[in-house]
Amino acid sequence: MKALFSVTAGLVLLAAAPQAVYAQIATPAASPKSTIQQRVGLTDITITYSRPSAKGRTIFGDSTTKAIVPNGKRWRTGANSTTTIKFSDDVTVEGKKVAAGEYGLYSVPGKATWAIVLNKSTKQGADVDGFKAADNVAIFTVKPYKTATKVETFTVNFSDLTSATANVDMVWETTGVKFKVATDVDPKVMAQIDEKVIKNAAPSANDLSAAAVYYYDNNKDLKQALAWMQKANEKDPKFWNVHTEAKIRMKMKDAKGALTSATQSRTLALAAKNADYVKMNDDIIAEAKKAGAK
Repeated sequence: MKALFSVTAGLVLLAAAPQAVYAQIATPAASPKSTIQQRVGLTDITITYSRPSAKGRTIFGDSTTKAIVPNGKRWRTGANSTTTIKFSDDVTVEGKKVAAGEYGLYSVPGKATWAIVLNKSTKQGADVDGFKAADNVAIFTVKPYKTATKVETFTVNFSDLTSATANVDMVWETTGVKFKVATDVDPKVMAQIDEKVIKNAAPSANDLSAAAVYYYDNNKDLKQALAWMQKANEKDPKFWNVHTEAKIRMKMKDAKGALTSATQSRTLALAAKNADYVKMNDDIIAEAKKAGAK
């Protein structure tokens, strides 16, 4: 039995040996892969790219500078696989309509302007000239800018966010470029308000307050916003909702009503130990008194 066991064990070891010998050694990537995501309005934007580092090299420039990314040459906007940008909904990119989907993000750097290309091909890798121009979904130009400090590793960020727009900001070495993505928020929100508030016989306090805030933030019908917020505050006033009521009244030039609402919100915020809202209500109270409210 011992002899049989030894032979069997030996066979197992021999069978396992090739896997151990040929297993690939894992090492850090020179240009590690990164994925960033940002919700803009109600749309998710996802960018996947690889991040090369400068390592003392000249990155952008003309043919005389031996630049890694020469002016006038198409670039995959990163390293390794094609950089991709994905939109969960239809968007507008620098004025160009782009349907929901995932696209290759290519660029052509230049001293005065950059061309940015969104193309249906996401599998080109280093073959940046291999995709079909017929598959372009958007081409636009942007102006580069000089960064305040040197950026060693190629970086893509989202900046200058609003409720419906954001800039995609790409920087490397001392050069940056950005392009604007706009999402179509208002029709989607208004459709929800129509369904859950306007056509609903018994809307929830949360939906009423959300609709009121949206109307206030987007300069829509303030009388309607006030009516919704008052209804939301009838049974269970929350300090943040009463504060919004004060802001709506102040925007409507109703200083006396704003003073009353802000004072109520301040009392509720004190009870909740929320110093931020106490301060914000103090600001409205001061503004209302300055406008003549007593």
